[in-house]
Amino acid sequence: MQSKQEFRSYSLIILGTFLVGLAFNIFLLPASITAGGVAGISIILNKLNGWSPAVVQWAINIPTFVLGYFLLGKDFSIRTFVGTTLLPTFIWLTSYLPFSVEDPLLASIYGGILSGIGIGLVFRGKGSTGGTTIFGQLIKKYTRLSSGYSQFLIDGCIVIVAMFVFDFERALYGMIAMFIIGKSIDVVQLRSSTSKLVLIVTENEQKITDLIRNEIDRGFTKVWSEGGYSNQKKALLFSVVEQSEAVYLKELIQRSDNSSFVIFLNASDIIGRGFSLPRDFPRS
Repeated sequence: MQSKQEFRSYSLIILGTFLVGLAFNIFLLPASITAGGVAGISIILNKLNGWSPAVVQWAINIPTFVLGYFLLGKDFSIRTFVGTTLLPTFIWLTSYLPFSVEDPLLASIYGGILSGIGIGLVFRGKGSTGGTTIFGQLIKKYTRLSSGYSQFLIDGCIVIVAMFVFDFERALYGMIAMFIIGKSIDVVQLRSSTSKLVLIVTENEQKITDLIRNEIDRGFTKVWSEGGYSNQKKALLFSVVEQSEAVYLKELIQRSDNSSFVIFLNASDIIGRGFSLPRDFPRS
């Protein structure tokens, strides 16, 4: 079982770094889109001096990994080293592709999506692409700044430098790419779905539970709550339903009980019977 999990982790890291390498050479580098990170630094140095992006990333990533290993601890796993070295390797291997996209808007959108998917897969494999991520962790360790804010500061500085090396518009496209990368990582990490989390605050608890149980055949959880204004005892029901079921449930509640307070929220990474497991999975 352990070997199977290890194989899955390294497979995700390899696939993820390959996709990031593709995104770099097909979209980001040809259009000079700098979305932060060591990749952004390598694009800037390629523009200024003609240096190979793969060589630049190797030169930054490997010493940075060694620094992180000694300063952040030995739990700084081998998976990080694999991701750190594989990414420049794939960037070098895919640098000979005969096609590319130079339109900055298309490059920032599609490059951001492909990069985000790749990085998300690396994270799902419990790995890392190293680089400025390690610097962000170091800043977090020795300051009071959060890792997210530390990473934002580093990437922001890289984008500002790109503004002077390229132009203001390219820097804005880089910010678009950064945003899309972050959203794409979330989708891969959380496995976002169209399912909805339904929260219902009602005084007619039996009527609503009958609708959920009999009309859409979903389970639910019930807790008792107290109104903050009325101080009346009310039932709080929550259930996860498919999007089509959410639409149907909304119509049913509006027809039968318009006094209930209902909230529909996007749900992601759902694990359990009826979603990641079949509905006829035996109850414990």
